[in-house]
Amino acid sequence: MLAAQFMALLDVFIVNVAAPTIGSDLNASGADLQLVVAGYAITYSVLLITGARLGDRFGHGRVHLVGLALFTTASLACGLAQGSTELIVFRLVQGAGSAVMIPQVLSLIQRTFTGEARVRALGVYAAVLAVGAAAGQVVGGVLVAADLLGTGWRPVFLVNVPVGLVLLVAGRRVLPRGGGAGRAGAGAGAREGARGMDWPGLVLLGAAVSLITVPLVLGQEEDWPLWTWVSLAVGALALVLFRGYEARLARRGGAPLIAPRVLRHPGMGLAVLRVLAVMAVNGGFLFVLTLHVQGGLGYSALRAGLTFAPTAVVFGLVGLTWRRWPASWQRSLAPAGFTLTALSVLGVGLAFRGGDHGGAWLYAAYAGVGVGLALAFSPTLTGALAAVRPEDAADASGLLATVTQLGQLIGVAAFGTLFFERLESLGAPEAYTSSEALLTCMFALATTAALGAVSGLVLRRR
Repeated sequence: MLAAQFMALLDVFIVNVAAPTIGSDLNASGADLQLVVAGYAITYSVLLITGARLGDRFGHGRVHLVGLALFTTASLACGLAQGSTELIVFRLVQGAGSAVMIPQVLSLIQRTFTGEARVRALGVYAAVLAVGAAAGQVVGGVLVAADLLGTGWRPVFLVNVPVGLVLLVAGRRVLPRGGGAGRAGAGAGAREGARGMDWPGLVLLGAAVSLITVPLVLGQEEDWPLWTWVSLAVGALALVLFRGYEARLARRGGAPLIAPRVLRHPGMGLAVLRVLAVMAVNGGFLFVLTLHVQGGLGYSALRAGLTFAPTAVVFGLVGLTWRRWPASWQRSLAPAGFTLTALSVLGVGLAFRGGDHGGAWLYAAYAGVGVGLALAFSPTLTGALAAVRPEDAADASGLLATVTQLGQLIGVAAFGTLFFERLESLGAPEAYTSSEALLTCMFALATTAALGAVSGLVLRRR
């Protein structure tokens, strides 16, 4: 299951470094490339909670395999696409497959493991979740540079096909495929099974996430026209309406899409805030650094991808070992991680200042970013989910998976916009101006990380 999780996460980022090659090969416009990169994220974000609820109703193992089959088929279609329109459509389908497949991972972890075993499983899950972001850049660079049999960008999609087929065979043997547990033992669960899904809630939530996600994805490309701001405002209103409808449905004894008790769970609000902050920093950092090293410094796709290897490796190591650290440290790991992230991203910006390619301190800063993000993210996610009741697994996993994806999109949109606007104000793009734009973004990223630490401490005291 974690292999499927990793594969799906790679596809969020693997296309970034392949985009220039795709554009030249398919004669795609800038808007086309934006949709190729972002189409996956749009359907993925919009359908995540729907995917979680489908697993809760029909069985998490069965729904996971359906999503994996859809994802694998769409990956093959993407790799064989002959035009940009085909590729965009198949990327949308690929994102839908991920949205059906991925929420089942957390739900099955929580329904299968208990106690310390669950904590360990969630720790590995958290490590895989964020390492996949940086690893996607690395793998994309390697595959594009290899140009296997003259296929150019196509292996970034086709590599999923053999992996997906192996996982489908293995999954049929080891995953539970029985009916969904729903909210076992609760009257709401029985009623949901009898009446079906909360379709009004699904429509409201899907509309809200779509209205927020689409302008975040396309706003920079379109130079933030009026419709993007209107869409964001209406999306926020739709979220308010969704919450009110779900609360009323729960009071009437219905089965809401997200159980209100999950939102009221101790620590869930703090976890949502921290996950949103850390993933915004992660997404923004990866995006603007890619823009600088490829656009400003002229790195190849391979070199640009390998730039993120130190961060990915260190993140994975810390994500797998933090639970073994002294118990007296555990409570302070997330604030310390945000603080270290703030200092490290500043170090990266200063190392590149003046158009320099960095030095030994740059790699220390990369490692610091990996350690900081791991400490801010892994304990937060594990702590929020370890105590959630099994019957609420689908709600909690869908909620946090959606927050994770929205955090990435917000980071890319906000810090990408800041980078381009700063670059435009400095003049023609070159190593020096690009490094100054990068430094501005790193200050903003550091501020966001610092707010994550301080806000978390304030909310925890309350």
